Amino acid sequence: MWAAQNVRLHRTGVKRYHHPVVGDFELTFQAMQLPGDEGLTLIAYSAEPGTPGYDALNLLATWNATVRHDASRKTTDVPAIAEPEQNQIRSQ
Repeated sequence: MWAAQNVRLHRTGVKRYHHPVVGDFELTFQAMQLPGDEGLTLIAYSAEPGTPGYDALNLLATWNATVRHDASRKTTDVPAIAEPEQNQIRSQ
């Protein structure tokens, strides 16, 4: 097949994915040739609202933001020591 160059570029279609966090889902894609530079192709992936692919992308975005937030807290944030309010100080 490759030697005969019997290969063609699909401009639109559906790609199936498996992700360890969200499982299996599908995204539609559209490939667009960039007119300014021959040989470059922009591929846009999307999912319609209400589809499993849409839900998977939203879950991944939330999960990624949580993972990044937790990672940045571990390396940069030092927990603040709260100053007790005056009426909470008790002597023993």
